[in-house]
Amino acid sequence: MNQLRLFLFALLTILIAASCKKDDLPAAPNTPEVIAPPAPFGFYVVGYFPSYRTVATVPDVKFRMCNVINYAFATVSSNGSLALANPAHLTDVRNKAKVNGARIFISISGAAADFKTMASSPAARTFFTTQAMNLVRNFGLDGVDIDWEFPRTDDGTNTTYTALMKQLSDSCHLGSKYYLTAAITAGKYAGAVRDAISSELWQGNYVDWFNIMSYDDYSTTVPYKHHCDYALATTSLNYWTGTRGMPAGKAVLGIAGYGRPSGITQTNTVLSYSDILSRGGNPQSDSAIVTNGGFSNYTIYYNGLATVKKKAMLSKQMGNGIMLWEKGQDAHDNNSLLKAVCDTVGRAY
Repeated sequence: MNQLRLFLFALLTILIAASCKKDDLPAAPNTPEVIAPPAPFGFYVVGYFPSYRTVATVPDVKFRMCNVINYAFATVSSNGSLALANPAHLTDVRNKAKVNGARIFISISGAAADFKTMASSPAARTFFTTQAMNLVRNFGLDGVDIDWEFPRTDDGTNTTYTALMKQLSDSCHLGSKYYLTAAITAGKYAGAVRDAISSELWQGNYVDWFNIMSYDDYSTTVPYKHHCDYALATTSLNYWTGTRGMPAGKAVLGIAGYGRPSGITQTNTVLSYSDILSRGGNPQSDSAIVTNGGFSNYTIYYNGLATVKKKAMLSKQMGNGIMLWEKGQDAHDNNSLLKAVCDTVGRAY
């Protein structure tokens, strides 16, 4: 009899438990997504791809040489809206990047005055951030690059720039999904421009890395001045990682895929690296005598293979990447600057 009672009690317990609806159980707490940077992925080789460049003219191997493609540009307006001139072109570049194993970011640029107005308004900053994240999600991109040239300490934009980058960082880093990078000045000249970049942006991990534009140090009046020599590269990395304390892992050294003259106008005298070679320039040299746009036999200054290899090694020692403006200006053969970078740092392609 006792065994029968125990059996019936056990059966009743099972039936009661089974009759409880799942909905009656306490709901699992909602775990908020963490705001944290996505994982770094080694030595960065960043190539800008401008919207005016035809995709088919840049071979697949040049996409494999880069692990990041920055599509340039979406353009900011003063109210925070973004304009993308040719959405289908971005899709084509994204597809070519993805099939060749590269991440792709949208680079956002625009007039300094429009950046200034937008960033000064909390509402416009929020609208801008929403627009940027919509672009990233709708096109299946991997991150955002901000090319504001330049915030300054003497007009208050250093403060609003920092606020903008922090807000955008929170959206990019939600769930560690998207990267945020910034193009910044070479850092050679003291003053309002280089001082506008707050150390808070790297100390707080708001920006994943900085593309240091170590070029365009030219003069239209002083002759024999190289706009992107090796000395400027060392100055840039010494300043940002040494003087300012930027972590080496966040310092990406920019190189130019073009040459500039010195002591004369820059209109119709600037040539791409590939154009310089087609006019008889030596890929192992850093200057050449060329003729273009009505100007005859002027000296143009650029980076040849030897200097680019030195810069790549310098960045491997003091930083964590090379950025090229821009991919379409490079030679597409054994004289390629990107090839020189990859061969120097051991990046397979």
